[in-house]
Amino acid sequence: MTIVLAIDAGTTGVRTVAVDELGHPCAIAYREFPQHFPRPGWVEHDADDIWHSVHATLVEVVERLTASGVATNAIAAIGITNQRETIVAWDRTTGRPAHRALVWQDRRTSARCDELRAAGFEATVRARTGLVLDPYFSATKLEWLFTEGGIEPTPALAVGTVDSWLLWNLSGGAADGVHATDASNASRTMLFDIDELAWSDELCATFGVPRACLPTVAPSSGRFAITAPAAAAGLQIPVAGIAGDQQAALFGQACFTPGMAKNTYGTGSFVLVNTGTTRPAAVDGVLTTIAWQRDGAVTYALEGSILVTGAAIQWLRDGIGIIDDAADAEPLAASVDDTGGVVFVPALTGLGAPWWDAHARGTILGLTRGTTRAHLARAAIEAMAWQTADVVDVITASGQPVTELRVDGGAARMDLLGRFQADVLGIPVLRSAVPESTALGAAFLAGLAEEVWSSVDDVARAWHADTTFAPRAGADIDLERRRAEWSRAIERARNWSTG
Repeated sequence: MTIVLAIDAGTTGVRTVAVDELGHPCAIAYREFPQHFPRPGWVEHDADDIWHSVHATLVEVVERLTASGVATNAIAAIGITNQRETIVAWDRTTGRPAHRALVWQDRRTSARCDELRAAGFEATVRARTGLVLDPYFSATKLEWLFTEGGIEPTPALAVGTVDSWLLWNLSGGAADGVHATDASNASRTMLFDIDELAWSDELCATFGVPRACLPTVAPSSGRFAITAPAAAAGLQIPVAGIAGDQQAALFGQACFTPGMAKNTYGTGSFVLVNTGTTRPAAVDGVLTTIAWQRDGAVTYALEGSILVTGAAIQWLRDGIGIIDDAADAEPLAASVDDTGGVVFVPALTGLGAPWWDAHARGTILGLTRGTTRAHLARAAIEAMAWQTADVVDVITASGQPVTELRVDGGAARMDLLGRFQADVLGIPVLRSAVPESTALGAAFLAGLAEEVWSSVDDVARAWHADTTFAPRAGADIDLERRRAEWSRAIERARNWSTG
C-alpha cells in the first residue's frame, strides 16, 4: 500500500487525510481553530493556531496509520490545500507571525477598493490577474498590514498565503524553511500576472508590497521541499503538491476536461468551470483564475466565489443559537414544506459573485408571526442554491455551457440541498462519493508528481458519485416566482453599509 497525505487547511479548521493509491481516504483527523472578529467586517486568524492544528492532525493520522500496520516508509508525499487569499506575515529569523492573519472574508479594505475603482484601476487588475477589485483578495490586505498594521517590510519579513506558511514550517521553519507557493494560490493575491506567470511589478508597486518578501511561485504538482522530521510527525518526505482549496477540489472532482464544473459548499461556495489551457475571455461577475499548473502547462478556470453559504449555518448555531450543531440544520429545515415566504440573503461579509458588493449586508425578509426557526434554517439552505444559480447563470450566459455540476463540501451531504439545487439549475447534480474532494485534489497533485499515479486518467478512474440528483418533473412550477423574490431580496441587501 502506498499513501499520500493531504493537509487541508480550511477557514474554520484543519483536516489531514491519508489517501491510498485507489483514491480512498483511509485515515482522517480534524481540528477546529479559533476565529477572531475584532471589529464588524474584520476576520482574523492566529497563524500559529493554524500551524499547531496542522501539526496535531498530521501526528494523529500518522499514529493511526502506524497502528493499522502501515509503515511510515509507505507514505510517499504530502500535498497541501488551503483557504485562499488569507494572508500571513512572519519573521523568517524567529518564525513568529508579525500580525494575525487577515482572512479572505475580511472587509476592512472595502474603502480602499472603492478608491482604486474610482481611479479607474480595476481594468488593470482585471487584465493582469483575472480578478476584480475587492477586499476578498490579498493585495489590499497586505497594503493594510504595511500602512495600518504596523508591519515593517524588513529583509527578514516573509508574506504569503496559508500554504506558504505551512510549507515553510513543514520544511524546517526558521532553520531551513522553504518560502514558496503554487500558481493557483498566487493567482488569488491580486499581485500575480496570470499570463506572464510572475509577480507583477506594477501591482506590487501600487500596493506597496516588496517583491523580496513574496514567495517563489512553482507548479502546483512538483516537489517543493522535503519535510523536517520534527515538524512532520517524524516523516522526511516531499511536499509535492499545492493548490488553493477550490482549485484542489476541481482537481479532486476529476474535472480535467474543458466545460466540466464543480461546486464546493464550505464556509463559502465556489463554482469553478475548467476552461482549458487558453485564458478565457473575461466574463462580468465571475473571475478568471489559474486552476493548476503541471507538466509545463497552465489550466485556467472561470470561478464564481460566493462568500457565505455554510458560514450562514454556523451563524444560525453560534450567532443566534437556533441550532445546537450544524448537522441539525437539515432535519430542522425538512420539518417544514417550504420557507413560509422567508428569504435569507446571507451577505454577512458582503456579496461575492456575481455582484461583488462589499457593502452588502445580511438580510432576512418575509418574517411573520408564523415564522419558526425551521423556516429560517430552510431559507439558509435554499440560499446556497439560489446563490449558486446566480453564478451558473452568468457563466452559461457567456457561452460556456454547464451540463452537470459535481458537488462536495460539508453542506453537500444534505439531500435537501442537492434536490433543490438540481431543481433550481435544471441540470443533474452529482455528489462525490468522497466528501473530502479538496484534500483528494491535493493528494492527487502530490501523488502525480511522485508517480503514485501515472496520469490524470488514473485519477479520473478513481472518481465516482454516490448520488445523482436529477431535476424533478414539475419542480419549476413555482420556481420563477421564488427566483424573482430572491432577486428582490438581493437588491435590498446591496449597498447597505457605507463603512
